[in-house]
Amino acid sequence: MPRRRSLRSDLYRAARVLGDVQAAERGPGALGKREVRKAAYRRSGSLTGAFLRALGLMGGRRR
Repeated sequence: MPRRRSLRSDLYRAARVLGDVQAAERGPGALGKREVRKAAYRRSGSLTGAFLRALGLMGGRRR
């Protein structure tokens, strides 16, 4: 049985989709910049998390 998503999760997801739509309306350049920025945040966030976990300052992922 799949996990039930919270209202907060649904609202954040809707806001993310709205931002993607707005960027697409501004053209391919804006959409490309957004994708590059999201990839950079994802990469830096995962590196920071790995570093903090290695130091024992951050727990593992919650299940």
